[in-house]
Parts: sequence; structure tokens; C-alpha cells
Amino acid sequence: MELILVRHGLPVRKENTSGPADPELSADGHAQAALFAKYMMTEHIDAIYSSPLKRAVQTAEPLSSATGLTPTLVPGIAEWDQHSNEYIPVEELKAANDPRWLEIAQGGFSSDEIPEEFHARVLESIETIIDNHRGDTVVVTCHGGVINDYLAHVLGLSTSQFFYPNYTS
Repeated sequence: MELILVRHGLPVRKENTSGPADPELSADGHAQAALFAKYMMTEHIDAIYSSPLKRAVQTAEPLSSATGLTPTLVPGIAEWDQHSNEYIPVEELKAANDPRWLEIAQGGFSSDEIPEEFHARVLESIETIIDNHRGDTVVVTCHGGVINDYLAHVLGLSTSQFFYPNYTS
């Protein structure tokens, strides 16, 4: 089984919304998703899975169009900030020296969900995808926190924020 975990493209900034921010991709993010799909067409793909958050779904759309495969939405691979009323790309937090950036960089995150719950749902969701696709190549469009959490599990690391995946990498 080949599991390809992909961070979504660059989303827009959304602040102080009345409900979950759930931003869509920016123009750059759409371009990144299109380039990712073009690159992936050199590979055989058996299935596409996606977080239900807009930025991940929109990242999967060009690949879906190119392959004819419909992405399966998996709520368990949504990012830890899925219920937040704002979304500020981490690069902006870092550039502004925002204390939230330091918290994220040190493995913490502000969320209604406790880290153990996040880890449990990510692990269960990805392991289910793997169990359902033995011998297949599967693309999963998701989030940096999800990728970090699963890789930390696979590598046996105690921290879940050790790797910074670029957009559509």
C-alpha cells in the first residue's frame, strides 16, 4: 500500500466568523492544487480521500477531475482547528511573531479538542483507509497537524508537531 498524505493548498485568511472559519483556497492555493494534480498524473492512483474542510476538498478537486475518482470525505482527518472562528495561515503568524506561532511550533495548539482525542481520531481514520486499500495507492488531502500526528505515531515520537509540510507537499 502506498499512502500519500498531502497538505492542502494555501487558504485565505478568515477572522472572527460567526461559525467555524473553514477557509477556501486562495488563488495561489488553487494553482498549487492544479500543479499537484498534474504531478500526480505520473502515478497510478486507486483512491482519493479528503478532510471535509474546504481547503482540503478544493485541493483534491483537480486530481479528482484528472483521474475521474471521487474523493471520499473523512471527518476524522479534519484539522484540530476545525471549529475555530478564525484561520490565519501559520506563515502569517510566524511573520508577525504571534505567540500562537510559538505555541504551535512547541507542539501545542488551541482547540476545543484535547490532543489525545485528536490523535485517536486521526489514527483511527488513517488506519481504516490503510485497512481498506491493501496493495493500492491512495492520496489523502488533509492538514499539517494531521500529517504530523500520524507521522509521529509511525515514527514512535512523543511530540506530534515536528515536521512542517509545505502546501500541497
